[in-house]
Amino acid sequence: MNKKTPFIRLAKRENIAKTKVWLIRLAAFALAIIIGMIIYAAVGADPGKAFSLIFFSPFKSKIGRRQILRNITTLLGTALALAPCFKMRFWNCGAEGQITMGAMAASFFALRFADKMSSPVLLIVMALAGMAFGALWAGIPAFFKAHWNTNETLFTLMLNYIAIGIVAWLQGGPWEGVPGSQIIPMFSKKAVLPKLLGVHIGWIIVFILVFLMFVYLKYTKHGYEIAVLGESENTARYAGMDVRKITIRTIMLSGAICGLVGYFLASGANETLSSAIAGGVGFTAITVAWLSQLNPFAMVAVSLLIVVLEKGAGSVYTTLGVPSTASSVITGIILLCMLGCEFFINYRLIFRNRKEESDEL
Repeated sequence: MNKKTPFIRLAKRENIAKTKVWLIRLAAFALAIIIGMIIYAAVGADPGKAFSLIFFSPFKSKIGRRQILRNITTLLGTALALAPCFKMRFWNCGAEGQITMGAMAASFFALRFADKMSSPVLLIVMALAGMAFGALWAGIPAFFKAHWNTNETLFTLMLNYIAIGIVAWLQGGPWEGVPGSQIIPMFSKKAVLPKLLGVHIGWIIVFILVFLMFVYLKYTKHGYEIAVLGESENTARYAGMDVRKITIRTIMLSGAICGLVGYFLASGANETLSSAIAGGVGFTAITVAWLSQLNPFAMVAVSLLIVVLEKGAGSVYTTLGVPSTASSVITGIILLCMLGCEFFINYRLIFRNRKEESDEL
């Protein structure tokens, strides 16, 4: 007797038209909006007005537009940092710690050398220090992964807490301003990034990085090595690639960009340092990276979507009085549907037909 065929089977799609890909994505987004409308109606809010506030209110004021640009800078920069690691199949969950250590290194020079350097020199030194410390912090799990194949997910996650703990100790100890305040003093104006369009100039650098990362991953030798290693480590070794060197180099590059983001947060957005400086952006950036399929240009659109959803959810709360938890649930549903639709883009469901059933009998 033949083994019974499963009622539902999965098959990987080999070729799918781009129009069909976008139709699936639009259908997923429409489904999320419909579910969101039901939720808003259930809590007594006008669904149309609620979604209008979510998608349009963040752009109505100059302050809102500046906040969007500032938040995109951080989220997009972190997603770009994660792209090389994820393409290599190294699951870097330590962006929070790498951002924090980069911000800490930049803050050291801001607090200790503001009166000893000119502003341009100080800002450059802070940026280099942030990148160096971010790279070194990422280099720890990179070294262990390359030499002993440790679990990078757990390793990088644990390093987040260590980095946050170090800054928390500095906050209440050596770098504390007023005794007992648990607050690090604000930076001197010489250590603060200049602004353009009301936002620190880090946003310009991040948008330049979008183009550079696209070129790096798609058209350089390093990008090719990352892609081959991500597909198969054995293939990379057979081709004569130095797997350890590629692994460490790629992860430290990721850490350097995270450290640069930390510098932007400390010197541009906050003008000081705190243990919560990363604010969870390292985890949100993972969603951005996967939704964009590691395409740097797509990351711009996805980052904008997430930032607008988060900002707009606050407007719904203040204007309509809808609990912020409801808006958070709807934001999560939208992102879940957008992530889930990628499954149907890459796989198709095959249902057992009656002919197969009769053949089995």
